[in-house]
Amino acid sequence: MAGSGLNRACILLFVKSPAHGPVKSRLAQTVGAEMATALYRNFVLDMLATLSDVIAAGRSDLRVCFFPPAAGGEIRDWLGNAYALMPQEGNDLGGRMKNAFLTCFAAGYRRVIVLGSDTPDLTSDAIAEGLDCLNRYGAVIGPARDGGYYLLGFQAEAFSAAIFSGMPWSTSQVFDLTMEAFRRVETDVCILPPWRDIDTFADLQALREGSSKGRFSRSRTGRYLHSHFRGMTENCK
Repeated sequence: MAGSGLNRACILLFVKSPAHGPVKSRLAQTVGAEMATALYRNFVLDMLATLSDVIAAGRSDLRVCFFPPAAGGEIRDWLGNAYALMPQEGNDLGGRMKNAFLTCFAAGYRRVIVLGSDTPDLTSDAIAEGLDCLNRYGAVIGPARDGGYYLLGFQAEAFSAAIFSGMPWSTSQVFDLTMEAFRRVETDVCILPPWRDIDTFADLQALREGSSKGRFSRSRTGRYLHSHFRGMTENCK
């Protein structure tokens, strides 16, 4: 565990096991289940590569939070032994995030952020900024362009389970309703720049067009898009 006090930070990456049912279901409707699954696997591996830069810099520890809870063996076979794994426990996404935060705070971490696995081009600088915000704010949130959020974090002393209660997950209302919940519990929250979740073919197209050059073009996702995008386009016809 890294450091002490406010330096004791942990990043939680939420992932699903592709071996336990469909992933990226909206994307699969246009590009097909096989390509959607391949993309998701690349998303996760690219995010882990980015997070490795944050971890190597001593900014935080990392736990990979997997779903469903019975999928630990498949996740270990996929990702190897380099990562601390933690099952997601709860009746819905909100419950699973709440419990993951509580587990980390109980382990002694003072700053914790959770990330989804739908932003393969998210940068280490953006993640580090989220951690830095928790030196000055009780909470941090990164709004997604679809109305949700791609990052959420708390200082231990400012954590509130009310932020997750009664939320219509996977809708365009999530960010706005979460900000209302922060106001109700009077938590000072830092808002990061917006980022795009990759959930639809239009999102995928925007990702490809916006990252044809630079580091992301050489990532697993970038290379997969370069070699398979024509086939995806044909699937959409």
